[in-house]
Amino acid sequence: MITELRTFVAIARHGTFASAAGRVGLTQAAVSAQMKRLEEHLGLILFDRTGRSAKLNGMGERTLPRAEAILGLFDKLSDPEAGSTTTMLRIGAIASVQSSILARGLVSFRQRYPECSVHVFPGLSLHLVDQVDSGELDLAIMIRPPIDLPPDMTWHSLMREPYVLIAHAETKGDDWQELLQTQPFLRYHRLSAGGRLVNRFLRTLPFSVKEAVEIPLQAMMPMVQNGLGVALIPVSERHMPLPAGIRTVPLGDADLYREIGFVRSVMSAPDPVAGHLADCLINAVDP
Repeated sequence: MITELRTFVAIARHGTFASAAGRVGLTQAAVSAQMKRLEEHLGLILFDRTGRSAKLNGMGERTLPRAEAILGLFDKLSDPEAGSTTTMLRIGAIASVQSSILARGLVSFRQRYPECSVHVFPGLSLHLVDQVDSGELDLAIMIRPPIDLPPDMTWHSLMREPYVLIAHAETKGDDWQELLQTQPFLRYHRLSAGGRLVNRFLRTLPFSVKEAVEIPLQAMMPMVQNGLGVALIPVSERHMPLPAGIRTVPLGDADLYREIGFVRSVMSAPDPVAGHLADCLINAVDP
């Protein structure tokens, strides 16, 4: 019944069977079947069903905290023995913060929690949001996504990173708009949050770019170095100093930046270990 309980909690969080289905990776029909099976197993009616909609009733509301408690205990079955001082923290992080903010934050964190087992999971920002939402991660450091976060998640901003245009050192010209119009354009992959920011920015321009290659951010520097085109990238600590053969062209007054921060679930807020890591990350922004 663990799977059914997770789906039940997802429905409570997201309001409808359809919304929960998207979060747990099932069809709406499968979610309905799971809830029918859960009600039969418990001998309780958990939802008021009207036509195609279903809403938690009084019994469902009373059952919800018990289901969350059971899932919490189940997820801790693989934790160390009771009484051990060792805990585990699961952190999601985009690539550009792993060797900077996260590394510095962990130095301070481990001074207080040296026995804590820290697992770092790389990923794209939009995927990390889902993993925090599902309870797979305790915290994720990422780009603020261009969508509203679920109501039971909190966002804390750490920094803003402006974008610049990068070009091969031998590429002539200092007008970023002219370079975008005349040079092959290396596009930041649109499946990523940062790529979506660039895509929205390009749609505001009164001209089109010369599409060449769409690639992940980490591949842009080598491609520009090899003279394959120009690109828009954030001024990240990870990218500085720039490799030989690449120069930057500022975007002037253009309003293009990405916001770096972390997300946590409201349900994990009382956790002092994750809370201390959050404080360490905040202090790590200005080392």
